[in-house]
Amino acid sequence: MKEDSQIKVKYPEIGVCGLSCRLCPNYHMNTKSQCLGCKSKDRIAVGCPFITCAVKKRKIEFCWDCEDKRTCEKWKKHREKGKKRDSFKCYQTLEEDIAFLEENGAVEFEKLQKVKERILVKMLKDFNEGRLKSYYCIAASVLKTKELKEALRKAENESDGLDITGKSKVLHKALDEIAGSKKYCLKLRK
Repeated sequence: MKEDSQIKVKYPEIGVCGLSCRLCPNYHMNTKSQCLGCKSKDRIAVGCPFITCAVKKRKIEFCWDCEDKRTCEKWKKHREKGKKRDSFKCYQTLEEDIAFLEENGAVEFEKLQKVKERILVKMLKDFNEGRLKSYYCIAASVLKTKELKEALRKAENESDGLDITGKSKVLHKALDEIAGSKKYCLKLRK
């Protein structure tokens, strides 16, 4: 990207289209291929249709800041797909997140996502036997903060003395119980 085409990115962990990078499995990788957010330097260089349009062409950070947001077919299709399907990242709360962002702004959204990310990091550190990262990322995206804290607290209380496999089963069960009672989907929708 040319120097004159850059914008000042304030929120690299909030996707141009409204996705929360902090709750994405690729954001929580411990490898060189870790993604540091949709608007991180490396990600902007690779781009996506939304980065190309909003950041590179229109010089804005978010699709909802665009003057064409009501008529943009690309963003409309993305949002419609997000109501039914996911990719590698959970899109189930995309509409809710965009509404929150439009009403409360990026500062408040980022605060909320940081709280959820802290809970997610705790789940990954203390309750992941190696195969549950995507599941925990989906749970952190879909469940409300209060529900995540409740599940984590329950798992901590009920898993004392268990090995990591036992601990992961306890947290998985607690998250599934909440998801079942609220009719949340804790898997990627294909």
